[in-house]
Amino acid sequence: MSSTELPGVQAAAAALAPTVSAVRVADGERLRTVSLPGIGLTVRCRPGDRAGLPPALYVHGLGGSSQNWSALMPLLSDVVDGEAVDLPGFGDSPPPDDGDYSVTGHARAVIRLLDAEERGPVHLFGNSLGGAVATRVAAVRPDLVRTLTLVSPALPEWRVQRPAIPTGLLAVPGVATLFARLTKGWTAEQRTRGVMALCYGDPARVSEEAFRHAVAEMERRLELPYFWDAMTRSARGIVDAYTLGGQQGLWRQAERVLAPTQLVYGGRDRLVSYRMARRASAAFRGARLLTLPDAGHVAMMEYPEAVAQAFRELLDESGGS
Repeated sequence: MSSTELPGVQAAAAALAPTVSAVRVADGERLRTVSLPGIGLTVRCRPGDRAGLPPALYVHGLGGSSQNWSALMPLLSDVVDGEAVDLPGFGDSPPPDDGDYSVTGHARAVIRLLDAEERGPVHLFGNSLGGAVATRVAAVRPDLVRTLTLVSPALPEWRVQRPAIPTGLLAVPGVATLFARLTKGWTAEQRTRGVMALCYGDPARVSEEAFRHAVAEMERRLELPYFWDAMTRSARGIVDAYTLGGQQGLWRQAERVLAPTQLVYGGRDRLVSYRMARRASAAFRGARLLTLPDAGHVAMMEYPEAVAQAFRELLDESGGS
């Protein structure tokens, strides 16, 4: 395993890949690459303010990237040594060699990263799809997780929110291709506004600078030849995970989580129902719950100070490390 250079096959694939715009790196952050058999991962690092702080790992949602955590990570750099991973096929991470975008596949990538670098146990954060991934990691590898913080986790719902239906439809064969063709004329700005309207409780809270950065990232993603494939297969992975029963069911796995857990739900979330907060609080033993009435699906981007404070309280209750 190397954290700087890709080995033979992956290096050759990278050389053949089209040139795309560089990923944005905020002040105080740095990117590094980790190469493992079959996957290459980009990790966004926000070092702690001092040596010896416990590690944290942040996992983004569907269509997102490690940049989704750039507002929260500096607020916690005095208590954790933070890293955010780009899941395979998202952000700056290339697609996995085996094409596995299932929740289990993404969870396996996170576990392999932590095992390879001997970084666990970590304070594990997850949003949306990343929340489902983090739940699975915490259930099957409790030795890797100190605490678990879930922001609008994508756990199975019987009554899916109406705005979430198009995301689910991406899992249907041919729909993504049709959607890409129908929206071919949309500008990156139009697409970005649509995403923000869906994910933010109040898109007007987004600063002009943050909006410009989001448009630039959308432009970059649309240059990637595998963008729609990664979206489609990951959406299918969420749908498949919703149908699993028995010990592999996400709610059953939530009940198996041993790590102290903080749940965060937004009252204006159009993708994960606010009403799921009650069920999640019952499933994760002894979980703390933060509800933000004006937040949407990405509370760590909309109200990072509130999410940071909730995590600090979780730390205090769980012993501070």
